[in-house]
Amino acid sequence: MKTLMNRRNWLKSGALLAGSVSLLPTSLPALAAPRPPAPAAPLPLANGLTDEEVLRAAPVQLRARLSANENPFGPSDKAKQAITESMASCYQYPMQARDLIQKIADYEGLTPEHIMLDAGSSPLLLAAAMHFGQQGAIITGDPSYADLPRKAEKFKAPIVAVPLTADYKLDLEAMEKKIDSRTALVYLCNPNNPTGTVLDTAKLKAFTARVSQKTPVFIDEAYIDYLPDPRGTTLIAAVKQGQNVMVARTFSKLYGFAGLRVGYLVAQPAMIKTLSQYAQGPMSISAPAIRAAVVSYQDQAFMQDALKKTLASKQFLYDTLKREGYEPIPSVTNFVMFPIKMDGKRFVEEMGKRGVSIRNWEFNNQHWCRVSIGRMDEMQAFAEAFTQVS
Repeated sequence: MKTLMNRRNWLKSGALLAGSVSLLPTSLPALAAPRPPAPAAPLPLANGLTDEEVLRAAPVQLRARLSANENPFGPSDKAKQAITESMASCYQYPMQARDLIQKIADYEGLTPEHIMLDAGSSPLLLAAAMHFGQQGAIITGDPSYADLPRKAEKFKAPIVAVPLTADYKLDLEAMEKKIDSRTALVYLCNPNNPTGTVLDTAKLKAFTARVSQKTPVFIDEAYIDYLPDPRGTTLIAAVKQGQNVMVARTFSKLYGFAGLRVGYLVAQPAMIKTLSQYAQGPMSISAPAIRAAVVSYQDQAFMQDALKKTLASKQFLYDTLKREGYEPIPSVTNFVMFPIKMDGKRFVEEMGKRGVSIRNWEFNNQHWCRVSIGRMDEMQAFAEAFTQVS
């Protein structure tokens, strides 16, 4: 079974998506524009549940919410204070977005024209799906994060899903071989979700340098802040070098903004201008969220503290799994995937009965569980339930 997941699949049907098109700016390129013929025998996307659907199916009273890759340690105290102080002026439109854009631009050594803000990375993925989904095929990994390719499917874009390597990483070599004249976009989630693996930086940089000359490359770096050296791993440098590369970042993970919704895209100014036709932009972000993002951005003290707590909880999870005879995939993120010994759906249900929400996948003829890293009390609740179910 192909197992591509979906982050924020609020577009529940083709009819709903088609209806939403009428609400877009009149400058939006015609959706009926002819597309190149589809490549032969593209691999289909699986109809897996979204994180939201898993949480809705979970018990109301959860002891451990470990199914949505949230950061239970955030946001920072500075962010909370900024939110509180901003309430007095919430009757005003959120014009502070330019401050956040400039702050990001200064840190990355770019111009504000290289950056597009929106309410989380989901609208940015949607913008890319709408634009490139009209032009041809989307190449992606399998399993990987399916938000962009699944939305592109709504526009009848062929999805070429490339299986992972033996060590559960995106297979860059195989993906490059799939590129042809009908390819519209290569989508990479790095670090990858749901496997928690990361690509070799040198190989990825060489890949984008070659491939971006033939087709655009979109890199989703939602989990990059969990790496030891995010600045040395990010592909934002490829944008600075003029490559046809887009990099999506979000405050939803390590910064703890999953409910506040702030994300940004880094790309060439011309690409930013193109994709902005499909997005609401910074006016879709609330003023409190923007204020919180401004004070949180690159708050290293807070980030290192949240990372330290995450690593401690992850080590507890590793120890629990290995004690019970399970071997997890080594993860660089705030979630861990491991093979299970029963049907995945039944496993989720049994854990849910014990107040623990987790996710399941099936690929390589094996059922898998993905556990988000929570507070230590949540990891202890997982361990208690897991020893009963496993």
